[in-house]
Amino acid sequence: MSNLERITFDPAICHGKPVIRGMRYPVALLLELLAAGVSVQEILGDYPDLEADDVFAAIGYAALAVAAP
Repeated sequence: MSNLERITFDPAICHGKPVIRGMRYPVALLLELLAAGVSVQEILGDYPDLEADDVFAAIGYAALAVAAP
């Protein structure tokens, strides 16, 4: 599974916003935590369903979103 395959969209989950692996963890939540200075390890400790690659997928998704023309 590539990192970006971890980002999913489903109208029945979080109103179709991008989430991690079909779970109710919005990409925006992870990005907000990182922007607030929360470390990847802290995020993983607080959200045991997540994996490090999920956090990196969120970062990669954000990078693609801002790079789009």
